[in-house]
Amino acid sequence: MKAGDSIGTPLSETAIRVMMLGSGELGKEVVIELQRFGVEVIAIDRYDNAPAMQVAHRSYTISMLDGKALRQIIQKEKPHLIVPEIEAIDTATLAELESEGFTVIPTARATQLTMNREGIRRLASEKLKLLTSPFRFAESQEELQNAAKELGFPFVVKPIMSSSGKGQSVVHNESEIHKAWEYSQMGGRASNRKIIAEGFIDFDYEITLLTIRHEGGTSFCEPIGHLQIDGDYRESWQPQPMSEIALRESKRIAKTVTDDLGGRGIFGVELFIKKDTVYFSEVSPRPHDTGLVTIASQDLSEFALHARAILGLPIPEIKNFGPSASCAILSEGNSKNITYSNLQKVLSCPGTHLRLFGKPEISGKRRMGVVAVRAGDIETARNMARDAVGEVKIIL
Repeated sequence: MKAGDSIGTPLSETAIRVMMLGSGELGKEVVIELQRFGVEVIAIDRYDNAPAMQVAHRSYTISMLDGKALRQIIQKEKPHLIVPEIEAIDTATLAELESEGFTVIPTARATQLTMNREGIRRLASEKLKLLTSPFRFAESQEELQNAAKELGFPFVVKPIMSSSGKGQSVVHNESEIHKAWEYSQMGGRASNRKIIAEGFIDFDYEITLLTIRHEGGTSFCEPIGHLQIDGDYRESWQPQPMSEIALRESKRIAKTVTDDLGGRGIFGVELFIKKDTVYFSEVSPRPHDTGLVTIASQDLSEFALHARAILGLPIPEIKNFGPSASCAILSEGNSKNITYSNLQKVLSCPGTHLRLFGKPEISGKRRMGVVAVRAGDIETARNMARDAVGEVKIIL
């Protein structure tokens, strides 16, 4: 599909078909935005009734690390666009399919590089010469011990292929190295044992800069500040106050990285800020969980922007409504029968938005929804979002 092409009617010969690889809460919002334009959507995930499956035209349940199964479905459905939404995908198969004429969003190369922390870190540091935290790679506990000697304590250990903080920990002294190594091996994806050890940066704050590559060029949303716990998103707010110098440098870095990755769509570029100095951290070639705040903060959410960009539709402007914040709704336990209550109180305050993701079950700790609010200032918005989340009652 090329920019300017017409869009047909779902479930007909004229339909534009989009296949979502991954059907979580972010993918669900993208599917809804695509269907506003009359796009036919096929959703895939590793378990039945995932959130995006509930709003797609059809769905399949497979492991997307199984390249053969993934290829069979893609060849059967012949989607015009293949849109990865998660990291657990056989990216080599995506690269093969792209070479055969399928369109991967943003590109198969971008998907391969960003789903492997080694690939994107070497690209940023060695090829693009961007400022990053000091880092070393290790494939054994012995190599991790050697990395610790070079980096010093504390440092962060992450599997090179993982998501949502899985396998990630902070090492404060030598006695914690063994535990960090073992935890990284449990949290990593597939059989790749390699980890990245990152030295600490004494940064003032970190941001996500949502960067959109579309037919009209590159656009940016206002910077998003965020709070992560155990490497996973808990809160985000927009706009994050920062100097003009730091914002300008953030945009330069984001554009440099996304220009190299190419393609169309939204990228979540994560950056560390120390005064006016900006360090590149990571980039996701798809909507970002911290970007859930844009449900409340913008006229076009990150999901609407992604849909427009990948369909080749115009993005003439992005209007920000002012200080906004989001807070994740978490629950812990084991159940396939989940009920939410007290929602009248949650939504009684003006400017409050609620999303319940519709996840069919919970086993352990899981993000089940989000509240996003607008207010007169960031602190008030954050407090309102937290208070609203506290009012949500979850019965397992």
